[in-house]
Amino acid sequence: MRGLFWLLTLFALAVAAALLAHNEGFVLFILPPWRMELAFNLFLLFTLLAFLLLYGAARSLKFSLSLSKRAHAFRTRREENAAVAAVEEALRLLFAGRYGHALRAAEHAWEAKRLSGTAALIAARAAQRMREYEKTLLWLSRARMADDRIETAVSMVSAEAAIDAGDYPGALKCLSDLQKQEGLHIAALRLELRARQGTGDMEAVIKLARQLEKRGGMPRDVAQEIRRKAHQESLRQSEGDALRQLQYLRRLPEQEKTPRLILTAARALARAEEITEAANLLEEMIENSPEWWPELITLYGQLAAREATPVARIARAESWLRAHPQDSALLLALGKMCERQKLWGKARSYLDASLSIAPCRAAYLALARLSDSLNDKEAANRAYRLAAEQDE
Repeated sequence: MRGLFWLLTLFALAVAAALLAHNEGFVLFILPPWRMELAFNLFLLFTLLAFLLLYGAARSLKFSLSLSKRAHAFRTRREENAAVAAVEEALRLLFAGRYGHALRAAEHAWEAKRLSGTAALIAARAAQRMREYEKTLLWLSRARMADDRIETAVSMVSAEAAIDAGDYPGALKCLSDLQKQEGLHIAALRLELRARQGTGDMEAVIKLARQLEKRGGMPRDVAQEIRRKAHQESLRQSEGDALRQLQYLRRLPEQEKTPRLILTAARALARAEEITEAANLLEEMIENSPEWWPELITLYGQLAAREATPVARIARAESWLRAHPQDSALLLALGKMCERQKLWGKARSYLDASLSIAPCRAAYLALARLSDSLNDKEAANRAYRLAAEQDE
């Protein structure tokens, strides 16, 4: 269709040219006392030439007048391209871990006065990675003054730099300002977690670890480990206050009562002479934990042996023995508890069974004490000697 249109247009132009070529008209110009007569076709030709000359002169004048503007635009584009290239180079070096080179490239981009806010932010990040806190603060202030749109990024880098410098209250202030602006996202929550760990605010650490795990910002095992350590630190902070420790443990969700945490709590209670509470805590964990922890059994045996009447403890431990008949730690714990109750025969059989599975110094010492209680000096000396050899 388009080809047909141009073909018809060409035919029309040919017809018009043919008509003009046979045109015998003329144009008469009179300016007394002068008179000029031109063929009509020649008049059209001169008119066309005059139009072309005037149009060319006008375009040339316009181009000449715009030369300075064009030169300024060219220089601006060249400077912008150079600034973008410098920023790209600074980013490449930053991600490559070459922080000194990245800082210098960002300085060059800053001097170009193009993308100065981004360049200052890159320089601040590079300085922060090099642990140069004063330079970091300098570049952050420049970034803040250069571009208001990067205020969020400035707050994030400021908080991380403060954490690296050990200024945890300063980091929390930066994050508080960020929260007022647009709330805390996952990366900001991770920074707050580090800051709270630095200040020793274990309650906030536990809350943040739960929040990050729920939002998918932290693997479950990592969050569990952070919470466990925070719980341990909270128990340590209340060392000597058994009632406070017990109240703290009762408030914990069941999924956060891990064997390692209960082991720490039981030891803390034992140091506070809360033997019964510590043993009860261990019993509950041993029976409810999906895993078998010999460390819990070992401590349980030590605590139960310190109680006045551990008969019920012995019965409960013997029920565990049916499921774990070859556990040397459980056999040793039963031997110690039976020794406490002066059940000499059962104590010896349990200790001998434990030693047959896994000889250890603690079992030999328990056997030596049992032999002393029975006035069997020869057996006691032999057990002490074997215990000493275990140390070697």
